[in-house]
Amino acid sequence: MTSRPDPAPQLHDPRWRAFASDNYAGMLPEVVAALVAANGGHQPSYGDDVYTEQLRSVVRSEFGTRADVFPVFNGTAANVVSLTAMLPRWGAAIVAESAHVHNDEGGAPERVSGIKLLTVPTVDGKLTPDSIATQAYGFGDVHRAQPLAVSLTQSTELGTLYSVDEIASICEYSHRHGMLVHVDGARLWNAAEALGLSLGEFTTAAGVDVVSLGGTKIGALGAEAVVVIDPDAVSGTDYIRKLSMQLSSKMRFVSAQLLALFDGDTALQAAANANAMAARLRGHLEGTPGLTITQPTQANAVFAVLDPAVAERVLAVWKFYTWDESTGEVRWMCSFDTTAEDVDEFAAAIKAELTAG
Repeated sequence: MTSRPDPAPQLHDPRWRAFASDNYAGMLPEVVAALVAANGGHQPSYGDDVYTEQLRSVVRSEFGTRADVFPVFNGTAANVVSLTAMLPRWGAAIVAESAHVHNDEGGAPERVSGIKLLTVPTVDGKLTPDSIATQAYGFGDVHRAQPLAVSLTQSTELGTLYSVDEIASICEYSHRHGMLVHVDGARLWNAAEALGLSLGEFTTAAGVDVVSLGGTKIGALGAEAVVVIDPDAVSGTDYIRKLSMQLSSKMRFVSAQLLALFDGDTALQAAANANAMAARLRGHLEGTPGLTITQPTQANAVFAVLDPAVAERVLAVWKFYTWDESTGEVRWMCSFDTTAEDVDEFAAAIKAELTAG
């Protein structure tokens, strides 16, 4: 009889919590269960498995009957594959200056796909038709990269939300000027829960063409996807995914995780907790002397300015990110497994340091 292997050693303290990123959290129990259920036996590789086929069906029920889905490993790939499929070599995408695709992809759109990004300054991370118009010019000018797509983030890098009407107005303006619309949905379920809408109600119904569907930040393990809502808007997504090194041989394990997120209210409940904990944290800290909240708390992020010396003392115990060193602005993120006790203890630590000096 073959003996069972010894359990792998646990190298971290599972009680430790941070407010740096929702990427710090582990996997949802439902995702772990889905991986176990998908294991064992054989299934066809490279997306011909029953899990990926079921995912296609679920995505069509969420995003429309013409939608297709292309699972990938990470959000950078989802964004780069999406924009590459949407744009010709001479094309450019208009994005907010604060957008993740501009600031945090290591130049991947430019270096991997040769895409030009045209940035627009924003106060709250949100594009508008008027701000897009500042870069939507030069059509037909051989000297200018052609603005042929708009990429917005929902929820934004600053934790704010687009309403359905705001997205619809962007889509109407963009399409009227010959531009496609992409949504970076790294935190799409957080937005859906906060808006009280299905994913399709603020993407497909609003006129969005392609979505990068995030899974990792809501509790999956290396599971994201490109959702092509309008197949006429893109070209060669399957080939681009492959040449971008994002075609998973054992795709059933990526698709099974995404299926778990769609199953029932799994992802929405996870998002609801993350959003609620951010609101709780803001409630504890708003109005505290020495601290200024800088953005609306509409999803699972809180932005604030506090003295760098205070931030440094808090960072000695709690991990979080300094967003803007020039102003002292910091970002606190809540996750699907953030508890009320975590929030209360963290807020108390901040208040204690604010009064310590």
